[in-house]
Amino acid sequence: MPDPGSQLAVGHDGHAVHFYGDDQELAVSAAQFLGDGLAAGGSAVVVATAAHRLAVQARLRSAIGAGRLLAVDAGEMLHGFLDGGRLDGLRFRQAAEGLIGRAARTGQPVRIYAEMVALLWDAGQVALALELEGLWNDLAARLPFSLLCGYPAGLLADADQADAVRRMSGLHSSVIAAGPAARGARGGAVPDGQATAGKRSFPFELDSIQAARHFVTGTLAPTADDALVDDAAIVATELAANAVLHAGSAFTVTVSASAALVRIAVRDEGLLTPTSGDDPFEVRQDHGLGVVSRIASGWAVERLPDGKVVWAELDASGLNASAA
Repeated sequence: MPDPGSQLAVGHDGHAVHFYGDDQELAVSAAQFLGDGLAAGGSAVVVATAAHRLAVQARLRSAIGAGRLLAVDAGEMLHGFLDGGRLDGLRFRQAAEGLIGRAARTGQPVRIYAEMVALLWDAGQVALALELEGLWNDLAARLPFSLLCGYPAGLLADADQADAVRRMSGLHSSVIAAGPAARGARGGAVPDGQATAGKRSFPFELDSIQAARHFVTGTLAPTADDALVDDAAIVATELAANAVLHAGSAFTVTVSASAALVRIAVRDEGLLTPTSGDDPFEVRQDHGLGVVSRIASGWAVERLPDGKVVWAELDASGLNASAA
């Protein structure tokens, strides 16, 4: 079973996307997401390719024996409602509702990991992938379930697909990037093994961007090497700018650290909905999360009841032991 002390950034009725670095990371991520639901007494469904199904199932063997994990081939299910060059929405709903009904036959909450959208995207059917993400959201408005989608992290570095990736990310309630972010705690809370190094709130004004940067660098400078402090300054600036320029709100910065990682989290009052396409989801290589994604070992955007949190983690190999 996955580490019970870690949770993916998606709760019940949520729709998250994980940009994974490799197949092993994907298997760990999907198994963690499904395993957390199973540990809470729910059921799980994995809709994936044969290789990914086997990798996830290997980590959830006890659930298979108890009949609480359903495994479905992503290609076969997709072709059940893919009609030529279009998606049949009615057939999708029938297939998905039937799957959820089987999983929830005794009333348990259901978690689903599905990668049919990734198959469409990989085949060059980007418009259909976006349409399918929308169909999942429509279904979620009618049925209670949590969904995790997986896409290769390489999409984040493809400038030609930046607009499509932004639109796809905006159809999700949480965005999780490749790397240690997959082990993050919901809401930007300090993860297990890390301690809060500093926390401060800032008003809604342009000067707060610079003030947040100075706060982060001042917190880390006594124990971190110059390269880590420089990277942290860039991350803090970009995340604070998102809060002021895009969310239009005051914000709170939390810096936490372990012997291996430093996390910078910025929480603001800007509400984030799965279909809003808010600017914090816009991953462009010249600024914003594009810059953060090149520096950070992992990052995420998470929806909260009263706003959202955007956070990033940096390799802290240069951090002295006293900071842990």
